[in-house]
Amino acid sequence: MIREIEVECPSCSPKEEVGHQVLKEGQSALVRCLECGHVRPAKIKTPKASVLKVIVSKLDISRTYKTKLDSEIVLHVDDEIVVDDEEAEIVFPIMITALDARGKRVMMAKAEDIETIWGRYIDEVTVKFSAQSGIEKTEVIEQCVPGDYEFVVGAEEKVGNTRLFITKIKVKDGEFRSRKGDIVLAKYVKRIFARKKGDGSYQRASQKGPW
Repeated sequence: MIREIEVECPSCSPKEEVGHQVLKEGQSALVRCLECGHVRPAKIKTPKASVLKVIVSKLDISRTYKTKLDSEIVLHVDDEIVVDDEEAEIVFPIMITALDARGKRVMMAKAEDIETIWGRYIDEVTVKFSAQSGIEKTEVIEQCVPGDYEFVVGAEEKVGNTRLFITKIKVKDGEFRSRKGDIVLAKYVKRIFARKKGDGSYQRASQKGPW
């Protein structure tokens, strides 16, 4: 894979950085300008790689992997990254849920300072519904969907053989989405609150709306 960097081009852009292809790495590096095609030697920084431990959870099961990242990259909790474990020959996306760096739990850190990345799968996630029927009866129902699946407040959702009317959605940061038409991707859902179709409260909510 050819690496691309942004540096000034003495031919077409001497004062502003533009994209270049790195044709040769090392002390005698060569780059080609993507704007004008000019090839020239350049001093470029070769990124160092950090091999990081990644613990990924799905329901009650956790698995440990390794992934290689640019040591200068800064990671944050809630960032999405791709885990590429060469030994296990597996590649998949995760959302970072916690970071351990320099012996403590942090919200952000450079890759070179990180001991462990904690995350959860986002290619497929399990979403929990609190499904209300009647005044006091509430049932917890789970549904496995792709991480980018869209849930819409005010819409009907079929979960197994049960039809539900979504009234509000609690997202991972603790906030709620309760306006009709609000969309939340499954990977950001903490819990969905809904009413079972056929229940009297569902009919009233359908007419009045959840907002």
